[in-house]
Amino acid sequence: MPHLRFRGVEKDKVKAISKDLVDNLQEIIGCPRDYFVLEVINSDFIFDGEEVKMYPFIEVAWFDRGSEVQDKVAKKITEKVKDVTGAETVDVVFIKYKEKRYYENGEHF
Repeated sequence: MPHLRFRGVEKDKVKAISKDLVDNLQEIIGCPRDYFVLEVINSDFIFDGEEVKMYPFIEVAWFDRGSEVQDKVAKKITEKVKDVTGAETVDVVFIKYKEKRYYENGEHF
């Protein structure tokens, strides 16, 4: 963990930025590389009865690391995604896990 879920970004583009992105985020966050999970969610976006292309939307699920770290992570993700997609808009949203509600092998953090 952190768990990054990408929507509106093609799998090949996430693969292209995955190493550099994790390298950069590891430095910002200070956790081991093998804690990171990158997931591409293939979604269909609908507006007014039509299928539409969506701008990149990335969810970051993690334990709270404070607003300064969160701001740096959001900027780095936005930068890397814009580099490979050319998108004008990239949304990044943070979902904060609570240690007492997160279990690994039946034990909470």
